[in-house]
Amino acid sequence: MTVNTIAIIGTGIMGMGIAQIAAQAGIQVLLYDAKSGAAEQGRQSLQSTLEKLTAKGKFTDEQLQDTLSNLTVLQELSQIATAEIVIEAIIENLDIKKQLFAQLEGVVTADTILATNTSSLSVTAIAADCDYPERVAGFHFFNPVPLMKIVEVIPGLSTQQSVVDVLSDLAKRMGHLGVVAKDTPGFIVNHGGRAYGTEALKILGEGVTTFENIDQILREGAGFRMGPFELLDLTGIDVSHPVMESIYNQFYHEARYRPHPLTRQMLVGKKLGRKVGEGFYHYKDGQKLSATTAQSQSSEALISDAIITSVWVGADLVEDKTQLVNYLKSQGVTIDDNDKPNPDSLVLLAPYGEDTTNAAIRYQVDPKQAVAIDMLTGLAKHRTLMPSLVTQETFIAQAYALFSKGLAASEAITQSMVGATLITESVGFVAQRVVAMVINLGCDIAMQGIASPEDIDNAVKLGLGYPYGPISWGDHLGASRVLLILERIYALTGDPRYRPSPWLQRRAKLDVSLFTQQTIY
Repeated sequence: MTVNTIAIIGTGIMGMGIAQIAAQAGIQVLLYDAKSGAAEQGRQSLQSTLEKLTAKGKFTDEQLQDTLSNLTVLQELSQIATAEIVIEAIIENLDIKKQLFAQLEGVVTADTILATNTSSLSVTAIAADCDYPERVAGFHFFNPVPLMKIVEVIPGLSTQQSVVDVLSDLAKRMGHLGVVAKDTPGFIVNHGGRAYGTEALKILGEGVTTFENIDQILREGAGFRMGPFELLDLTGIDVSHPVMESIYNQFYHEARYRPHPLTRQMLVGKKLGRKVGEGFYHYKDGQKLSATTAQSQSSEALISDAIITSVWVGADLVEDKTQLVNYLKSQGVTIDDNDKPNPDSLVLLAPYGEDTTNAAIRYQVDPKQAVAIDMLTGLAKHRTLMPSLVTQETFIAQAYALFSKGLAASEAITQSMVGATLITESVGFVAQRVVAMVINLGCDIAMQGIASPEDIDNAVKLGLGYPYGPISWGDHLGASRVLLILERIYALTGDPRYRPSPWLQRRAKLDVSLFTQQTIY
């Protein structure tokens, strides 16, 4: 099908975003909204935005005029009859969408494609009462549409393959990557995003550290664009928590998607985030207010009290031990090379998927001397330190002095100052838990056949802004290391949310890429 004309039903932010990229691609766009005057208002708002971009040199006058000439405001729904594709971008309500699709079928021809921009509803359910359900599909864009270069193409149970092909080609023509997903709760992106916030909330609920520290560790250490609590505040608890509950319930209480009671309390208490001035953080005029934590206030005292004699190093991976020893030597620290640590040596452990107590027992060292460090993200980024329940203050002070901003900036490791955070005991630190869960969930989505590994990777990276897609992140860190983290956390907690995906297990044990697919016979 050659697509010359599309119709957009619903001219809010999402509808006009889709209209913009289609018009820029030279497609005639028909704009309709059931609310009187809304379509004209949407067009005027878009024109104002494009004129500002033109003034900044991001559009030429010719591009501006060409784009605007491709936009036509309709007064009656019956005027969409000439469109080859109709894209619905109205309220997320199943009954209302079904009513609209019934109306559309009374207007368009039998071969017109009907697409829904739903983010959370079943495409199959939307199409169920249609006369021609085979021409209905999901076409899910992300806000802001012109910048988020990804769109999910979702066939329902009855959708013809030709419809999927046409929508995928249309996405490419509009400058977006179309990824095909099964009609399952959350599709790819909203499904793949379940691990980030829910695991961070669980870590917070366990009292491992503050939400500010979790954000800092995941932003500066793991490389996420925003911390999970910054993101929850930005999105709004009134948006995020219902999505958490919806996906959890739609998957029949699968433990991987379990929400946390805290966001339900915040929703009830109207602490919704940036939009109301208070969520996890406080805001003034939309700007986050910074707060000095107790840890930052006591850091100078910890550093000043530190007298380092020697350090004994134990690490699960040889490369981690080498990196730590080289770093310590660059700081002028004496390495304790004895089989068992000297009584006055700081015992520095680099475990995966364990707390410091269990790691110390496994290494057969005194937990009173032990501090663990997360080496998942290396030493060039934010460092996370974890004393055991009984670690003596003198050893905590030594570890913090060695790895905090005060003494840890070595040009051999990094060109910039690098900070450190002390946390209470947790199985698997903060970054280990969150990153491993993100990767494991991506593997699970692949195992369920919801999308190809490549589409999962691209969709999550582009749709959520993660530093890697979950599949490539697993390959980057090493599938065996991710598997080790999850196996130990699962063994220590017994919580099924941490059970490793069979997709991850097989590829880790065979030492092959997580992108590896098996031929279907």
